[in-house]
This record gives sequence, C-alpha cells and structure tokens, in this order.
Amino acid sequence: MIKLRIDVDYPYPSRNKSFFYTALGIKPSKDYLKNSKIIARMINESLKEVKATWFFTPATTPDRELLSLLNNDRHEVALHIVNNPYSEWKNLERITGKKMRYYTVHGTERLLARIMWRRWTTRSPRIPPEFPLISFYQFPTKHLDAICYSTSTNKAVKIAQSTIREDQVLHFHPIWLFQKGKINHRGPFYNTLRKILNVDNDVETIAYRKKIFFTIAKNSEEYEKDVVPTEEFLTKIRERGVDVFTFLERRWVHTLSQPTSWIKRNDNIALLHITSYDDWWKNIGKKTRNMIRKAEKSGIKTRIAEPDEKLAEGMWKIYNETPIRQDRAFPHYGVSLDAITKGLHSPTRNMTYVGAFLQNELAGFIQLLHGDNIAIVSQILSLQKHWDKAVNNALVAKTVEVCASNHEEWLMYARMGNHPSLDNFKQSNGFVKFQLTRYYIPLTRKGRVALKLGLHIEMKDALPQRIKYPLIPLYNLISRTKVRIRLRLKT
Repeated sequence: MIKLRIDVDYPYPSRNKSFFYTALGIKPSKDYLKNSKIIARMINESLKEVKATWFFTPATTPDRELLSLLNNDRHEVALHIVNNPYSEWKNLERITGKKMRYYTVHGTERLLARIMWRRWTTRSPRIPPEFPLISFYQFPTKHLDAICYSTSTNKAVKIAQSTIREDQVLHFHPIWLFQKGKINHRGPFYNTLRKILNVDNDVETIAYRKKIFFTIAKNSEEYEKDVVPTEEFLTKIRERGVDVFTFLERRWVHTLSQPTSWIKRNDNIALLHITSYDDWWKNIGKKTRNMIRKAEKSGIKTRIAEPDEKLAEGMWKIYNETPIRQDRAFPHYGVSLDAITKGLHSPTRNMTYVGAFLQNELAGFIQLLHGDNIAIVSQILSLQKHWDKAVNNALVAKTVEVCASNHEEWLMYARMGNHPSLDNFKQSNGFVKFQLTRYYIPLTRKGRVALKLGLHIEMKDALPQRIKYPLIPLYNLISRTKVRIRLRLKT
C-alpha cells in the first residue's frame, strides 16, 4: 500500500497569495486548494492501493469540491494544528462532517509564517495530555518534496518505491506540486508522484514553455503519433497552468473528423514518401546520386550502429569538433561524454542510429526516431573534416534503405523555410515541403488574449519569406559572435 501524509498548510499554489489572503482571513474561490484537488484526482484515478491522510489547517479547510474528491476510503481527513488544538479540531469536524483520528502540528519558525498564522512565538502550541486525537508522528516518514528538491525524477521514484516497500509514509505539501522552494529546499514532486501512482500518462510527453505572460504547451511526440485533445486532457493541463495548447494534424495519415472552432495556422514539414529504395534512387537528381557514389569511393561505409560506448565516443567527437555549424552557434558543443553515454543507455523513444564510418572512425551519424507511420530524422551530423566526402548524402541514402526495409512509408526531416542551404539539401534528397495545419486551443483568459494578439506565433514564422531570408545572415553573425565571446571569456 502507498501511504501518504499530505500537509495542506497553504491554500493557494502561490505562497505570496496564500500569505496575503490568510493574513486577511478571506478565501476567494479561484485557485483555492487547486493543487490539493489535482492530487486528490490523481489518487482516485490510480489503480494502486493508496491511503492518503490529509492534514488541514483553519485556513485550508476543504471546500465542497475537494470534499467530494475525498469522499471514499482512500482518503482520511486529519488536523494540522496551528494554535488551538480543541477549537481547530471541532471546527474542522463541523465543516467536513468527518470524524478525526490523527493530528500533526504546523511549524512556524519564520517571522512571516508567525504573522500569517498569528502565532507570536516560535514555540509550538501545547498539546494537552488528554487530547483525544493520535499523533501521526509515530509513523516513519520520508519527505517526498524534499527529496525532489535536488534529485532527478527517476532517482526520486526509486527512493519513494523503496520507502513504500518498507511500509513508510511519503510526506509532502501540495504547494510544491509544480514549483521549487527557495528557502525551505522543497522541490516539484508532480512527475514523481505521477509515476508512483501510475496516472496521467497522457500528459507525460507534454512540453511547457513560458512566453511573455502566458504558458503554451504541446505534445513533444506530436509528429510521432496522432494528437486529438479531449476535454478531460485539456482540463488536466489547464489545472497545470497551461493557457494555450497547440498540436498539429498529421495529414499524411490522419485528418480531424470534424471541423473545429480552434485557431488554425499553416505549418509545414520536409517529408519524403518512400515506396522502395530503388524508386527513391531513380527520383533523386543525378548530382545527388554522384555525391552518394563519391562517399562510397572515398571509403565511407554506412550501417546501423549499436548504441554503445564506441558510438558515444564517436558522437562526442563530432559534437565537440566545432562550436559553429551551418554558419551559426552549435547548441550541443561542449556536451560531455558521460551525458551522451547516458542518453544512449536510457532511451525514452524508439531510436535507430545510422552511422557513417571511415575505417574505424565515426564520420557522421543520423539519429532516427520511429513513430506511428513515420520515421523522423531527429539529428544528422558529420565531422567537418570529412565534408568533402559527402557523408551526409550517404547517411540519408542508408536511412531511406532502413525505412524501406522496415516498411516505413514516410520519412520526415524537420521543417522547411528557416535555413536556405539546408532546404536545398533536403530537396536534393527527395524531400518536399508538405503543408499541414497547426491548431491552437485557448484554455484561459490569458490564453485567449495571447491568441488575439498573435503572441503564439514565433517571430521566424511571422516574418514573410522575402524579409526573413535576407535577415538570416545577420542572425547567423550574431549567433557566431555570441558563442565566440562566451568561449573567450571561459579561457
């Protein structure tokens, strides 16, 4: 059984808002106990055996919505004492209509907390010997939000699972569900709790991005699988602070069955339809075929590479060969060998690595991501010292062969329109600019305002091509200058 102790000592996701409203003694309904309600829903949706004991203060008494979520045998309401054990106990039982068994005491060491709770001494309130509730401190407890402050999600999950096996209690505060504390060293525990309870798998791959005053989210696997957002899903991510959700329609395999009122915008990808390797070879130009032959004559051998230490070392050399690629700063320059090795040994997606070798040296590689009815060129890189050997052309040819043998009809290579020379390379290898539709769904008032103002559109997409292309050399110059300055400051 998963045993949880949940101390609801702040009524709002914002600590400042909690302090302000608690000090004034008012309870606006918006966002009241928002994180607690998310946690309660997660517990109720879990197929695992869970027992959650909720400790409420006088300022965090559950409202009707939260009480309805706690109305089953998975939850127990308990008392988090601030000042007066007896009056707070009776008041909480009256409001909730539930009998209490346990209590804990809210700590208020800091001045602001004492002002907030009107406890004018650092000493905890005295608990009378005859007080009928049982102290919950008798149960061995591990602080989950403290673990998540400085630990990765995977490590925190392992610690939590060990705690559960030892029949100990996992303890956390809802306020830190998504945010990190600065003073009290508590960290966001949502992903850890989600994995422990095995719920919310539909939001696992959601990527969040803050833009000006709003948060926009998308599924990081939107090219690999069809995304059709349901009302339940949209409610979940709205609760997590998302103002706008965006997704694309994978028109090469799937179209939305009904027209929608969501905001639409044209998007594109570089797409190659594969019937067979021979058909692809016939359809590419003579120049590209000669480049592939040139790679073969130069001694370049292509094959599927095993994700081992040897591949990691070769990739590390390519990443760190130069800080500038395609006339602009290369973001992966400086990555450590350990980071690459860990990435290869713990893949989160279905990957194939296609390597180009000159004798025993890795001259280049393609990271190929397999999705539903599509393969995606996630990355293609080669050593600059071997660029005269047409390594990238050889890699694309081998990738097409791999896809054809796997009966994968579609191969995607990012978007088109943001890098003229790279666009030419894609077109010469058979990729075409495939138009598709991207949808934007406003989830909050801020989201509606952002969409009305057009703030969801990236600057590079908002500019017309006739203006954007002349600006690309300037962008590249600024990018190169920044990285050179940064490198000089390090030496």
